[in-house]
Amino acid sequence: MAMNLAQKLIDSHLVSGSLEPGSPIELKIDQTLTQDATGTMVMLEFEALGLPRVKTELSAQYVDHNLLQTDFKNADDHLFLQSACRKFGLWYSRPGNGVSHPVHMSCFGIPGKTLLGSDSHTCAAGSMGMLAIGAGGLQVAMAMAGVPFALKMPKVLGVQLEGELPPWVSAKDIILEMLRRQTVKGCVNKIVEYYGPGLKKLTAMDRHVIANMGQEMGATASVFPADEEVRRFLRQQQREKDFIELKADAGAGYDEEDSIDLSKLEPLIACPSSPDKVVPVREVAGRPIYQSYIGSSANPGLRDFAIPARIVAGRRVDDGVSFDINPTSRQLLEEISRTGDLARLLEAGARLHQTGCGGCIGMGQAPASGRISLRTVPRNFPGRSGTKEDQVYLCSPETATASALTGVITDPRDLDMDYPTFEEPEQLPDMRPLLQPPQEIPVAIELVKGPNIQPLPDFEKLPDVLQGPLLLKAGDNVSTDEILPAGAEILPLRSNIPAISRHTFSRIDEDFYQRAMDLSGDCFVAGGENYGQGSSREHAAISPRFLGVRCVIAKSMARIHRRNLINFGVLPLLFEDPGDYDRLEQNAVLEIDDPIGQLVPDKPVELKIVPDGEVIRLRHDLSDAEIETLQAGGLINEARQKHLTNGE
Repeated sequence: MAMNLAQKLIDSHLVSGSLEPGSPIELKIDQTLTQDATGTMVMLEFEALGLPRVKTELSAQYVDHNLLQTDFKNADDHLFLQSACRKFGLWYSRPGNGVSHPVHMSCFGIPGKTLLGSDSHTCAAGSMGMLAIGAGGLQVAMAMAGVPFALKMPKVLGVQLEGELPPWVSAKDIILEMLRRQTVKGCVNKIVEYYGPGLKKLTAMDRHVIANMGQEMGATASVFPADEEVRRFLRQQQREKDFIELKADAGAGYDEEDSIDLSKLEPLIACPSSPDKVVPVREVAGRPIYQSYIGSSANPGLRDFAIPARIVAGRRVDDGVSFDINPTSRQLLEEISRTGDLARLLEAGARLHQTGCGGCIGMGQAPASGRISLRTVPRNFPGRSGTKEDQVYLCSPETATASALTGVITDPRDLDMDYPTFEEPEQLPDMRPLLQPPQEIPVAIELVKGPNIQPLPDFEKLPDVLQGPLLLKAGDNVSTDEILPAGAEILPLRSNIPAISRHTFSRIDEDFYQRAMDLSGDCFVAGGENYGQGSSREHAAISPRFLGVRCVIAKSMARIHRRNLINFGVLPLLFEDPGDYDRLEQNAVLEIDDPIGQLVPDKPVELKIVPDGEVIRLRHDLSDAEIETLQAGGLINEARQKHLTNGE
């Protein structure tokens, strides 16, 4: 039977299950990726498993999020991660090397391999023919231990690209068009596969932009063929030997289909505060801006900096605009220095920041309150920038740069100039010598743990009768940024669950932490559609669990967050009738008798409202394996029970 590329990648790594959409499958994982905002917890979890060394073909740890060293916390964690890499056999990328996704693509990406990462934008590596999936940190730790990755077989959405992008329109506009069509929840439990003649003029890094933001549609992964453009990228990185051609079989079909004529696209922009609030730039043109921000994993390519540099050459940005430049790797920074593009940006008035994620995750570069910030980043959830009352728009480097020059949102086609040209260099410096390789021979290494690194809390099993108040009732599209925020104040606490838990749900309810502490018992949380979208940070599951949340009920849930809840023993349930969401009132006492015993296929779970006994029917979509995890009280408990620590 003819298979599309997504099916071929899955089939070649299938440990168990079938390619029937919705059926449980397990995949062999070749590579893992962790970054410092999630990696400290992954290393603590891997340590808890008791294994001496990772069992993957390659695992890499990057330091790209927590780069502001305003006190000891981040610096201590960097040393901890470096020691963990030496102890457990991972590659280590030190601060300043760059954002994990483009660096991993440059150094280690290989067509046909699977990559599991504790960062939701791990899916960016699908740009080069990999099956790359973001997951919670505990699942990544398990993959490092050699455990297959379990999920439900996604549907495959085939998107045929035709035509060629017109001047002033780039890859960011393609993915914004996809978000306009699909919304932030339209691709949940789907893989998006791009194919067609329109790929011929899209470089590997253009495809990275599109694959990266597949997560913003809720997609499990995005997949591109490994073709001559991927070969050219690997040759540029001095790794052409790693290239193999990969594409869909002739006559392969898709579960769903769509097509985009690239020649008909125009500059697009996502308005505050969701990546799918997409309109043509012309519709919002003229609004004054405070900040224009170039960089991030969503636009990490050389052209994403070179084109802006050539747009501003010989000009000055508007006096009222902060023009922020965030290089995404040392390799890129060296290259734009060599070509003169960095000088062009600085001469125009740009502010240069260190290589890393920076303002994308609220780690500096926060905009002024209530003022518009145009950003080439992947997300614009409320407050993610570090400013509570932010107004973040997502756009292409072309739109961001044109607007920096004029001081207002500007369609770049309205600039009085020709579209600049850019050609990728034939070769770039090999970045791998900048990374610390795994120890060839295992050596005795003591993990370096500063005072902010605390052990992972032990969590008990679900009780026979789960009863407690509905401590929070949240709305639709609640992101993990709203459940457990990022930012310069909070992210440094990521290896200290008791401390970081103080910020749980603080963007929604500033009193949640204190109410949970006063309760000192079990409780419920309810949400609307697409609960837990966004970042893969498992702290958004661990911190509520630490505060007593034992069950989350929602109309629908984002894939990664749902699994993170299961991993830490929190029961995820869905309203059988979404209208029943309105029957629940915050602080109402809820009860589920025998919660594990009620997890029977095709049978509702009964939720009682105490004391009147009113019943709301819930459903679950849990596999047998996920129910076993919940029964054990979480994935670490289950692993210990199965004697994984003894290597069995």
